[in-house]
Amino acid sequence: MKFPKKKIDKINNFYKEYTKTLSEVLHSLNLKNLSRFSDLLEKTILMNKNIFVCGNGGSAAIANHLVCDYIKLMRKNTKLKPKVISLSTSIELITAISNDFSYDKIFSDQLDYLANKNDLLILISSSGNSKNIINALRFCKKNKIKTVGLSGFKGGYLSKNADISLHYNCENYGISEDSHHIVMHVIIQYLRQKYLQSNIKKTIF
Repeated sequence: MKFPKKKIDKINNFYKEYTKTLSEVLHSLNLKNLSRFSDLLEKTILMNKNIFVCGNGGSAAIANHLVCDYIKLMRKNTKLKPKVISLSTSIELITAISNDFSYDKIFSDQLDYLANKNDLLILISSSGNSKNIINALRFCKKNKIKTVGLSGFKGGYLSKNADISLHYNCENYGISEDSHHIVMHVIIQYLRQKYLQSNIKKTIF
């Protein structure tokens, strides 16, 4: 799905078309895979395994936001204690790996240092074809680390090779990234309300 398909002169009309397209893209998601992602994330947390997340550019921002919300919010008034690590957050380590080896290895090398069997990696990439995303995915396949891929556009390598694929078919970076942000919020809020202590009368997200 392309957006915009033609030039739109007024901001109000652009907003209406943007949000309409975003809604259509969100409702096109494979809900079976959404359920599989939620179940896997829940299982990983309860097993006290690590959850890694990575992405480039805007996807890196989403990865870091995910860490903030999942650690701070999911724990509040629940028994859930997720261990979440962003591979996109350490500029020192990222630049060291890039400078000494290759930017294509910034995620796979960190996984080699930190990850263990049955951990989970969430990969966020609008194109699904970034070389460092592909290398991280291949590392996980070799080392029995579960993978979830959030992709846009045509989905690329990520949508075809992740254990669970959440693919939003939209050729617009903003809508693709909005979709990834929304599904991140949907799952955290779903799991938190599922485990919220019964004596808590008011749920604050």
